[in-house]
Amino acid sequence: MGVKSVFFGLWWLIRKFWAVLDASRRTLLNLLMLALLVALVSGLVSRGPAPLKDKTTLVLDLRGSLVEQFSGSPREQVMAQLKGNAQRQTRLRDVLATLEAAGKDPKISMVLLQLDEFDGAGMAGLHEVAAALKRFKDGGKKIVAYGDHFDQRGYFLAAQASEIYLNPLGTVRIEGFGRYRNYYKDALDRLGVSANVLRVGTYKSFAEPYFANAPSPASLEAERYLLGELWAGYTDAIEAARKLPKGSVTAGIEKLPEALEAVGGDAAKLALQSKLIDGIKTRDEVRELLIARGAKDDKGNSYRRVSFAEYQAHVKPILEHGPAVGVVVAEGEISDGTAGPGRIGGDSTARLIRQAREDENIKSLVLRVNSPGGSAFASEVIRRELELTRKAGKPVVVSMGDVAASGGYWISMASDEVIAEAGTITGSIGVFGMLPTGDKLLEKLSIHTGGHTTTWLAGGYDPRRPLDPRLASVVQSGINHIYAEFTGKAATARKKTVAELDAVAQGRVWTGAQAVERGLVDRLGSLDDAIKSAAAKAKLGTDARVSYVEGEMGRWERLLSSLEDVLAPSIAAAIRAELGLSLPAALQEARAELAFVAEISNSRKPFGAVVHCLCTAP
Repeated sequence: MGVKSVFFGLWWLIRKFWAVLDASRRTLLNLLMLALLVALVSGLVSRGPAPLKDKTTLVLDLRGSLVEQFSGSPREQVMAQLKGNAQRQTRLRDVLATLEAAGKDPKISMVLLQLDEFDGAGMAGLHEVAAALKRFKDGGKKIVAYGDHFDQRGYFLAAQASEIYLNPLGTVRIEGFGRYRNYYKDALDRLGVSANVLRVGTYKSFAEPYFANAPSPASLEAERYLLGELWAGYTDAIEAARKLPKGSVTAGIEKLPEALEAVGGDAAKLALQSKLIDGIKTRDEVRELLIARGAKDDKGNSYRRVSFAEYQAHVKPILEHGPAVGVVVAEGEISDGTAGPGRIGGDSTARLIRQAREDENIKSLVLRVNSPGGSAFASEVIRRELELTRKAGKPVVVSMGDVAASGGYWISMASDEVIAEAGTITGSIGVFGMLPTGDKLLEKLSIHTGGHTTTWLAGGYDPRRPLDPRLASVVQSGINHIYAEFTGKAATARKKTVAELDAVAQGRVWTGAQAVERGLVDRLGSLDDAIKSAAAKAKLGTDARVSYVEGEMGRWERLLSSLEDVLAPSIAAAIRAELGLSLPAALQEARAELAFVAEISNSRKPFGAVVHCLCTAP
C-alpha cells in the first residue's frame, strides 16, 4: 500500500502540474487573441485622431537610424520585436512630411527636438532634416532642442533649433570625421588563407584590408580629400546656424584638453562658454519652460504635447488617384535576385521600376538611391529597366541620398538628371573580384586534396587548392570588361569621352559637391528638388501627386503591420528566447568583414564582379 500511495501521490502531482501548465498556455493564447481582437476593433471603429488643442508642442523624438525605407517585411519586423532584436528606424520621408504639416498647423506652437535615442544618418539625410527644421523655424515657430547628451550627428540637427539646452551632466561630442580600419593580411597569412584580390581602379580600396596591412597612399589621399570636404561642410553649417566665427569648431577641438581643465571638467559649462548651447537645464526645468511658453496638459502636470509617432495620424494623407510622380527607393546593398525592403535586389527593384513604367497614372519616375553598391550584374539589370522607362517616354530623375557609389552610381546612369546632396558620397567607379583560397591552412592541418578533372577549368577554382594563374587571368579579363562597360556607360550618360570619365573614375570616391565639379552629377539638391524636377519634365505642375512604388504586402503582412504597435509591447517579454551579449563595434566590424570572405568563397558564382565601395558616411 505504501508504494501505491507514493505512486498515486506522484500521479496526482503530475496531473496538477499539467493542468497548471495547460491553463497557462491557454491564458497566454487568450491574451494574444485578445490583443489581436482589440487591435482589429480599434482599427475598425477608429475615425481618426483626437483633435489637437491650441499651443500644442510637437515632440520630435527621433529614434534609431534615419532611413529611406524600413528594413524587412512587416512580419520580419514584428518577429524581431518579439525576440527583442528590433532595429529602430525613423523614415526620412515621415520626418519631412511631419515638419511640413506642423509648420502649417495652427495648433502646433513649437517643436521640442529630442535626439538622445537618435542613432544618426549620413550627411545627405542630415542636411535634408536640417533644411526642414529651418523651414519650420523660418515660418515663425520656435524649435527647442534638449538633450542629456548630443553626439556629432544629433548636434547637427540641434544646431538648427531656436534654443539648445543641455543637462548639467551632459556633453556635446563633436569629434570630426574618419575612422581606423582593420587589415587582415598577416592574420590571413598565419591562417594560411590567400585573398587573391583582382581589381581595376587605382583608388578601388574595398578589398585592401584582405591583401595589405595598411592603407595604400592612394587610399589615404582619396580619404583625406573626401573627409576634408565633408568636415568643412559640417563645420560651416554648424557655425552658420549658431552664428559662430568660421573655424571655431575645429579650434575648439584642438584646445579641448586645456579648455576642459579650465572649467574643472564641466563639459556642459564648456559647451555654454563655447556658445554651442544656450543654457544648462535639468529635465524638469525644461518641462516648466515649455509649460510657460505653451500650455499645461489636461492633467496639469506637464506641457500640452503630441509625439512624432502620434502626429503621423494628423499628416494629410496622400491622394491615391490621378497623374503622379512615382518614387522607387533603392536602399541598401545590391544583390542578385529578390530582396526585401531595406535591400536592393536586381530582380525585385527592376520589377518595381517596371511596375511604375506600366502604371498609366505615373508620368515620371524618381529613383532615390542610398547604396554603397554590390553585384555588377544586378546593377545592370536595374539600370536597363530605367533605360526602358526613358524609352517609353517617362522622364527619370535620380536623387542621391547618403551614399550612391559603385553599384549605387551604376544604377543612376540611365536618367535624365542626377541630383545629389553636397554631403552625398558617390563615384567609386571601379570593379573588383576576390577568390579566397585556404590551401596553406589545410597544409597546417595536414589535410591534402587530390583528384582528376577533364579540363584545367573544372578545378581552376577550388578554395582548398592554390589559385590557378590561368583562372586569375580569366577573372581579371572579365573584371576589365566590366570596368570598360561601367566607364563606357558612364561616359555616354555624362556626355564625356571614356578618357575624360576614366580620369575621375579609377574607384575614386567623391562628395556630391565634388562630383558636380567633375561632371558626375548634374546639380545639388534634395529629394523634393528631384520630385519637382520630375514633375516639371512630365508637365505635371508644381503640386503634383507623389506615389511611392513599393512591393505589395499579403494579407498576413498587412495584419501584422497594423498590429505591430499592439503586439510588440504586450507579449515580447514573455517569449524572448535570446539574451546574446553585444560585441564591441570594432569586433563586430571584423566579424562582418571576415564573413564577407567566406560568403565570396561559398558563392554559386565565384567569378562574379563586385561594384562596392565599402564607404558609408563617417
